[in-house]
Amino acid sequence: MTDSTKTEDAAAQLTLETLVQTAQDHLFIVDSDGHILDVSPGSAAVYGLRRDELRATTVQALQASGVLSPSVSLEVIRTGQPAQIMQRTGTGRQVIAEAFPVYAHGELIRVISRSRDLTDLQLLQDEYALLQRRFAEHLKRHHEPAGDEETAVGELVVKSRIMREMVHLLKRSAPTDATVLMLGESGVGKTAFARQLHRWSRRHDGDFVDVNCAAIPESLFESEMFGYQPGAFSGASRQGKAGLLEQAHGGTLFLDEIGELPLSMQSKLLKVIQDGSLMRLGDTQSRQVDFRLVVATNQDLIKRVEEGTFRLDLYYRLNVIPVTLPPLRDRREDIRGLAERHLEQLNRRYGQDKVLHPGAWAELMSNDWPGNIRELENWLERAWLSAEGNVVGAPAPSLSEGGITPSDSAGVESEVEGDPAMNAVLAPEQGLKAAMAAHERRILEALVATHRTTYALAARLGISQPSVVRKLKRHHLRLGR
Repeated sequence: MTDSTKTEDAAAQLTLETLVQTAQDHLFIVDSDGHILDVSPGSAAVYGLRRDELRATTVQALQASGVLSPSVSLEVIRTGQPAQIMQRTGTGRQVIAEAFPVYAHGELIRVISRSRDLTDLQLLQDEYALLQRRFAEHLKRHHEPAGDEETAVGELVVKSRIMREMVHLLKRSAPTDATVLMLGESGVGKTAFARQLHRWSRRHDGDFVDVNCAAIPESLFESEMFGYQPGAFSGASRQGKAGLLEQAHGGTLFLDEIGELPLSMQSKLLKVIQDGSLMRLGDTQSRQVDFRLVVATNQDLIKRVEEGTFRLDLYYRLNVIPVTLPPLRDRREDIRGLAERHLEQLNRRYGQDKVLHPGAWAELMSNDWPGNIRELENWLERAWLSAEGNVVGAPAPSLSEGGITPSDSAGVESEVEGDPAMNAVLAPEQGLKAAMAAHERRILEALVATHRTTYALAARLGISQPSVVRKLKRHHLRLGR
């Protein structure tokens, strides 16, 4: 061995030791048999053993004793592939651990693992949640608006207490650059609230870039998100193209359906979030980007992590300020304001001045709206377009499948015309909602005796089978056999 070779080996060894000594993450270097060759000094506090004790044992022994539960290095030794897991240590700490294989001449010789302690982050999130609950209680005691107060939030109208609390939360987080994770069923208004968050933020003069992760084919995702240089691939524009991430510079990037982000793109997005830089396809120079990130999903991301389709470290990067928007059935107080606002928009769009039939309100308020605001708006637009005069929803169409047509309605009435109560508009001391419910019950009572299945009854009424089941249950009716 020459002197220069010895010098290079010594330099490499010193470099490795310096990296291990100064690492902020908790590093483990393990051989192919599981023997621990070296660990970073900070590992002792997390794993409960001194550095010399850790270097004198194996990852198999640590897993067996519960110090590593489980060992990510053993997973790499078993599979020969990089791995990432959530780990519970013997000291009760929760860490995210990832490990990578090192090969020489086709053989596994080392496993390098690093872990980050998430316990403090979890404590901060728990403290944040506690402060949120205390603020909500304070708001109810001292600043609770009148029960009939409505608040316009961009495209939405909120009246319910829970949604007003969501508005307060978003207003307080708007001046910061903290990432917001919006959760909730499809159609609850996540995009509208993301837009409003942008308007309230200090970035309101910048662009709001709305990206539906489920709508971009995986083969085009990288070029669309990161952009490309001229000639980067066959068919590329001669001028190149800035990606969506660059377009959001100085503004807000909204990633809807983040749970559908391809796994291959998740690591690239994570790097952009961490480093604030990206590289276009075909480029050799990185570009700095500065945007506020807001993401949304209707999926259970933790379940996606457990299934291996969503990166755990990305999840923790995104889950800084989680905001759960409740479904419309849990905030029925908002339905009237939402319906009136959308009716105004339809009138402006089509240049007319239509109003909603009073008889439609009881059904609007009682429907469960599984599609939430989107379904409500779709129903209103169908009813608006099908109305022959200036009154929308007279008689009120069925909400689930687009409505009972006038001919269907006449047919149903002929089946129950023998009931003299059908001619009464309102009984003494009876309100509109009770009258509508009684009218619905009489129609169902007349039909359950002649229809053998809920599917047949749904076809007769022009509504969905689940709606029939709910209505029969509500009125305590059963089909005839």
